[in-house]
Amino acid sequence: MAPRNRVLLFRVGILLLVALAVIKYISKSRHIRLTATPELIEERSVQEAKDDFFWGKEGEPQENSDKREFPPEPPNEMNAPVAENLPEKKKGVAKDFSGIQMRLVHLDLKGAAPKLPYLEQLFPLLSKMGANGLLIEYEDMFPFSGELEILRSPYAYSKEDIEKMLHLANINKLEVVPLIQTFGHMEYVLKHENFRSLREVEQYPNSINPHRAETMPLVKKILAQVLDLHPMASFVHIGSDEVFHLGEGQDSKTWLNNNSGDLGKMFLGHVKEVVNFLHNQYPDKYVFMWDDMLRKLSVESIKDAKISEYVSPVLWIYAQDFNIQQTEKFIEKYQECGFPSIWFASAFKGASGPDQMWTPIGMHMNNHLRWKQVIDSMNKFPKIRYSGIVMTGWQRYDHYSVLCELLPVALPSLVVCLRAIQHGPLTQESKTEINQILGFSKMDLEKSVCDGNGAFPGAEIYRMVGAINSDLKKKVQEIMEGDSEIRGWFSAYHRKHRFGNPHKMEIFRDKVLKTHEEWEALTDGLRVQLETIYFPDTVEEWMEENVNLHLDSLRKMAKDFKEILELKAQPKAAHKK
Repeated sequence: MAPRNRVLLFRVGILLLVALAVIKYISKSRHIRLTATPELIEERSVQEAKDDFFWGKEGEPQENSDKREFPPEPPNEMNAPVAENLPEKKKGVAKDFSGIQMRLVHLDLKGAAPKLPYLEQLFPLLSKMGANGLLIEYEDMFPFSGELEILRSPYAYSKEDIEKMLHLANINKLEVVPLIQTFGHMEYVLKHENFRSLREVEQYPNSINPHRAETMPLVKKILAQVLDLHPMASFVHIGSDEVFHLGEGQDSKTWLNNNSGDLGKMFLGHVKEVVNFLHNQYPDKYVFMWDDMLRKLSVESIKDAKISEYVSPVLWIYAQDFNIQQTEKFIEKYQECGFPSIWFASAFKGASGPDQMWTPIGMHMNNHLRWKQVIDSMNKFPKIRYSGIVMTGWQRYDHYSVLCELLPVALPSLVVCLRAIQHGPLTQESKTEINQILGFSKMDLEKSVCDGNGAFPGAEIYRMVGAINSDLKKKVQEIMEGDSEIRGWFSAYHRKHRFGNPHKMEIFRDKVLKTHEEWEALTDGLRVQLETIYFPDTVEEWMEENVNLHLDSLRKMAKDFKEILELKAQPKAAHKK
């Protein structure tokens, strides 16, 4: 072959090799784009380059320095193992809130959790009245997944619901703070058979056993699932209040025997482990906790635990006439412990009785006015900064208790309390403004009575519950016990033996039947309104506890009245044995 032809063939061969390489590259790139999500493209590209033998084997890629490797936990002995599966350590710098006094409104979702459309109406009002954050206690309303899916209520929010809720809060300039119980008040977890073995005392579901090897993996898993759905949150509340029965379990007794009976050290050891996890995995989040367990501990114990750098206490007192001097002693103690900041907690509802139906506005206003005095005197404590106040609105006293005041019923109290915590005692001008905002003509704060229909989210419920609270039980008792003619001619004995005198019965016909019809109409209307805001389980529970308890006896009386009247004074029926 001529030299010139050889050169030509050589060039053609080179071109073919280049063309094959380009085709292979395009094919791989297209496959990645079609089969990979955007966040996986980079990872898959690295792996494919590593395994690509067309160009020869590449060197090993560098390890991802952002990922933390965690040692395996001890073997899990629970019926339903909870793997750690810890998230990557989060990057980010904590926001600076040093120049802001936070006012967080507590949404207690472990009972009567509202549907999203109601929150969409509520958040603008909260922002308008001066709230700048929400403390959201999800409990079983959170969309837990994987091993934790068992914790979910049948009516739990979806992830999309949470994302929308966070969006609604953001556009109304409300900082969202998740409250995640990590020690006491873990009934929603420990009630399940799968986690019964982690109870501090087997009989009680309140508190978790801090000594079991499975405890911290479970707590971390709960924290991670909630916080990973709140990537923009600057704060996290770890609860840790009312750790009932701590030290009474056998594991704790053994630990105490080996540690000089130091219950405080045991409590702080668990808290420290939780706080360290959050500091390492979520360094951009400020952590705080309820303070009641800390009140019992010495300054030295708290200092020795070295938690003050990473967590702030939330000093909570809900009484309307609490002792300010005693409160300042607590603040002084926490300052001495080295906590750089402190939060306070008041109550706008849910602190006047576990079955309270109607919010006592005056009581809650006075509680906030008391806290306002404490806040205004914080210059006495130069080494501890006041960060903000949590305005609690408890919906249940614990996971097992009945519902207390519904949120729409407590909104007038919340509006008054927001004004009081910012500006102190209400002037006539501020009362007029509050009435205009709420759609009332007049408000009696001490009697907790508001005149007018109301023009705030859930005002219809407020009005109907007010009628039930003030009149239903009274009206039923009046008919059952207060009318002498009813007692004389339509007693329980008459109804039992199915006889009565129509001449007398017609005298109190309207009193019995019309009263029954009026209350049925009102409660039917209330049910419709409740169903627009709440899920079916809440509606049934509230109606059963607050309406049916009284109205059922009137329903039975009206039914008996109609049936006996139709008998036209027949002889007394013989009692059936």
